[in-house]
Amino acid sequence: MKTFLARLGPGLLYAGAAVGVSHLVQSTRAGANYGLLMILVVIAANIIKYPFFKAGPLYAAQTGKSLLEAFHQTGKWAMGLFYLVTIGTMFAVQAAVTLITASVISSIFGWSLPLWQISGVILVVCLLILLIGKYQWLNAIMKSVIVLLTVTTFITLVAAFSNPPEQVVETISFTFSNQLDVLFLIALVGWMPAPLDIAIWHSEWTLAERKELNVKKSMFDFKVGYWGTTFLAAAFVALGSIILRGSGEELSASGALFAGQVIGMYTKTLGEWSFLFVAIAAFTTMFSTTLTVLDAFPRVLEKAIQLSFSKRKVEIKNLYTWILIGVILGAMFVLMYLLDNMKQLIDFATSISFLTAPILASLIFWVVYKNKATYQQFSLANKIIAVLGIAFLFAFSGYYLGLKLV
Repeated sequence: MKTFLARLGPGLLYAGAAVGVSHLVQSTRAGANYGLLMILVVIAANIIKYPFFKAGPLYAAQTGKSLLEAFHQTGKWAMGLFYLVTIGTMFAVQAAVTLITASVISSIFGWSLPLWQISGVILVVCLLILLIGKYQWLNAIMKSVIVLLTVTTFITLVAAFSNPPEQVVETISFTFSNQLDVLFLIALVGWMPAPLDIAIWHSEWTLAERKELNVKKSMFDFKVGYWGTTFLAAAFVALGSIILRGSGEELSASGALFAGQVIGMYTKTLGEWSFLFVAIAAFTTMFSTTLTVLDAFPRVLEKAIQLSFSKRKVEIKNLYTWILIGVILGAMFVLMYLLDNMKQLIDFATSISFLTAPILASLIFWVVYKNKATYQQFSLANKIIAVLGIAFLFAFSGYYLGLKLV
């Protein structure tokens, strides 16, 4: 087991960033509302986006450069798109994932402190981990967290299948004629397994991890992380379907309240013995996202600024640290003063990520296509899926805009 884990690195960081709101909240809600059929939707979303996420570590391992460097070479418009997506979403996204982590901790320990205060403590702990231990601590902690998450989720899933509760109310089915169903499907697929900018993060983590870049090792690491998150998403859908579907319980629309609600309902259904496993699964799901996202935003922005101002020979000492502190302060401002508008902020952030996804996918595929050595690592199936995926994302984005405008 130790030998296997030693071979893993950025793939688990990707998993930590991806497994968060899309899994604990969205996947669980998908199963609760529409049943096990949503597992097929989750798998399909992961297959469609596979080539674009694969491009991150593959390009870095093959060329020794990150996707950001490829974007920089493509032109100012490509870097402008990156800045738009990153700066337009980072404070709201960091605040949201930290808030849900705080709500999970509050639910587990029964704390009555305001969630923004618990969030502040979480962010300070993450800050210390990243500044003192840097990438090495991040990598080591994530290995333990993802193993815990996988084991506890699997145990909870087996227990749910072994002792399914009886449905007490009539359940609903998904239909394309219902606009709310379609909007939920768009939200689920849009952030499943994660926003596409995580492919950029993954390429940076690959460069930080590998002293000697090796395509085979990087691809093994990526596949373990990628398909591992697919399994976890399917597991959360199944848990939502088995435990929550037809229970008669009304699920909260607030991600913060929803997280605590899920822990309570799982424990009530499976028995008090399951509390530890459910609590660990929920906490590790969200803490892994909070920590990796907090590292990723400063890491990629530091690289982007260095690339953008390289010709002017502008050097800012400890740039990563200053951006890291800036992200924390921005997230805390959102949590302290804009908490009532959190839903609108998250809608704004997710809308930007969703609407720019087809453009990012096209750009990623283009830089891969331009590098023949990297492009040859894509099988015919990968290339076909990439083209179909881009068309699908553009069509989905257009349909989403149409619904919003109408």
